[in-house]
Amino acid sequence: MAKLTHLDESGQAHMVDVGTKDITQRQATAEALIDLKPETLKLILEGGHKKGDVFAVARIAGIQAAKKCADLIPLCHPLMLSAVAVELEADEAKSQVRVTATCKLAGQTGVEMEALTAASVAALTVYDMCKAVDRGMVIRSVQLMEKSGGKSGHYQRQD
Repeated sequence: MAKLTHLDESGQAHMVDVGTKDITQRQATAEALIDLKPETLKLILEGGHKKGDVFAVARIAGIQAAKKCADLIPLCHPLMLSAVAVELEADEAKSQVRVTATCKLAGQTGVEMEALTAASVAALTVYDMCKAVDRGMVIRSVQLMEKSGGKSGHYQRQD
């Protein structure tokens, strides 16, 4: 079993030294699902929300969150992201929104946490903007879908 990299030999938390790692192209994609009432989804899709374009605001929030990941998660390295994409897709049949966030960079450490943070905050923003009409929304299945680059190579979720 692999050991936890953020713990030293005595079990104390520390920031991993990535200074000797090779710079490689790295990418990670994460997703989050939001279950909501059909009426809420209809309101979003028809653009009738008083606060404005819910998906546009959530997209910007997700991008900002990826850029601030190291400020939110104590042992994350500040990264020079080369790209962040956040997409929101409505599934009317399931009354659900899928948030997909992809982060890229050329660097010495991965971007999984940035992608996960972007997907999470975008989903939270949808909740925040719609809570006045639907407090029963559920954010679930925040998960890493794929990552590439670095020593550990390629990972793709197999469901």
